[in-house]
Amino acid sequence: MLRWAIIFLVVALIAAVLGFGGIANFSFEIAKFVAVIAIILFVISLIAGGLRGRRV
Repeated sequence: MLRWAIIFLVVALIAAVLGFGGIANFSFEIAKFVAVIAIILFVISLIAGGLRGRRV
């Protein structure tokens, strides 16, 4: 999922350099959204793993 955020960020940077402001803004917003979702899922998985603990 983090890969998608990086891809959209690169698309936003390329679009901004080429002068496509609307596309750059939209791609950057998607990149931020996907990155936030990835971080939230990562934190949830850390908490779930910590609560479950090690079972031997």
